[in-house]
Amino acid sequence: MATLRNAIGSLVALAGVVAILWSPFRPWYGDRRGKDYLVVDLFRADGVTGDHARLVSSLFAPMLITALVTLMGLVLRSRLLVGLTGLVVLGLTVLWAFRQGQAAGSLTVGARGEGLNTGVATAAAGGAVLLLAAVVMPGRRSRHADAFAPEPAPEPPPGAYDPYGPYSAPGPYDDPQEPYDTQPLPYPPPATPPPWPSPPPDTR
Repeated sequence: MATLRNAIGSLVALAGVVAILWSPFRPWYGDRRGKDYLVVDLFRADGVTGDHARLVSSLFAPMLITALVTLMGLVLRSRLLVGLTGLVVLGLTVLWAFRQGQAAGSLTVGARGEGLNTGVATAAAGGAVLLLAAVVMPGRRSRHADAFAPEPAPEPPPGAYDPYGPYSAPGPYDDPQEPYDTQPLPYPPPATPPPWPSPPPDTR
């Protein structure tokens, strides 16, 4: 069961990784794609600017880092790493939306691609999928749990007599060769006289 949950969680996490890596190449606000926004714009008090960013200094850089950390978490079977990357992606998306609202005065969603666009939804969905993967994954078993786990009962040596189960040892009066009901008696049983008197012998 744990292996199946780990496989399903890994597939869900990989889907989230694909989503967060694809999101910077989709339009985030209007026709402006995520890779056009500077990462430093997220930490400016006046919001995002109109400066065009390079790929290594755009929103693609933190998305790539979180994707690599997620893959590391899958290799280590760490629910903590996978869950943290999902929170980081959601946090970056919310922070960008806040800074974009500061710069534009308000956030809008237009039916013809105006305002918030598919890139934001893709990034948010990727972060949510990573959180779901962290819930589905069973995680790695702790070494402390293995240390305090009860040790299995020792198996009896080959050929040991155990009439009451596979883990019982013969007692001091047990015969390891044959049961009592099949052992021959050391002497014939004594003749017991009948409880009634025998008839006198016939002298005719």
